[in-house]
Amino acid sequence: MPPPFWALHAGRRPFLLGRMRMAAALRQFFAARDFVEVETTTLVPSPGNETHLHAFATDLMAPAGTGTRLYLRTSPEFACKKLLAAGERRIVEFARSFRNRERGVLHHPEFTMLEWYRAQEPYEVLMEDCAAILALAAEAAGSKRFAFRGRAIDPFAAPERLTVVEAFARHAGIDLLAMLPPQPAAAFAAAAHAAAVQRTRLEHQMAEKERIYGERYPIDEDFLRALAAMPEACGIALGFDRLVMLATGAARIDEVVWTPISET
Repeated sequence: MPPPFWALHAGRRPFLLGRMRMAAALRQFFAARDFVEVETTTLVPSPGNETHLHAFATDLMAPAGTGTRLYLRTSPEFACKKLLAAGERRIVEFARSFRNRERGVLHHPEFTMLEWYRAQEPYEVLMEDCAAILALAAEAAGSKRFAFRGRAIDPFAAPERLTVVEAFARHAGIDLLAMLPPQPAAAFAAAAHAAAVQRTRLEHQMAEKERIYGERYPIDEDFLRALAAMPEACGIALGFDRLVMLATGAARIDEVVWTPISET
């Protein structure tokens, strides 16, 4: 049995202090760009409908003793998009998220998802955000390079921009266009926000989940209704704990989580 985290704290503390500095720097970054930092609820009626993501479930008990099934969210995506539908334009969240059946060097069942959205702005601005965040994280951690599994990058260098098709061809040797049915990109993007299309996708993913894992999660009907009021937007989710690992040189996610859960 591995020693408890508190017995290893002295060796972990530099990584954790780096995490603290990075969080402070990122909050300043977003505040300077007129983002509103939001805190959406962790307990949700639907944890998301990705086939291979697994949620923690609980029951909300009423005074009369009747229960309502709720879940710990696997990401804040649905809630953030509802806030865009409500009228928010630039939002960011350091969201505590939860995923079951995930534990290892790079996975912890409770983790922090840094997620941000810009309404009525092109997705290219997210690329600029990401490049700036990499440099800011390195600066806050006092690092000059990011290294992982034998590869290293300069976080201060201007990133190369590839299309998804180019990335698959170069790094996976896959001709992505040959695998997809012909469909105009603009039409695909427009359809992605349609509630009917989203419902079909979510139900298909839950049918696959039930076939593979024998369980399924409910569809968030309120989310589907909110899509009709949601403006065009771009958004991104980034695993904050893993960013801390890269910037500080930590080898395990346990080293950048203040009170990690022991592996079983």
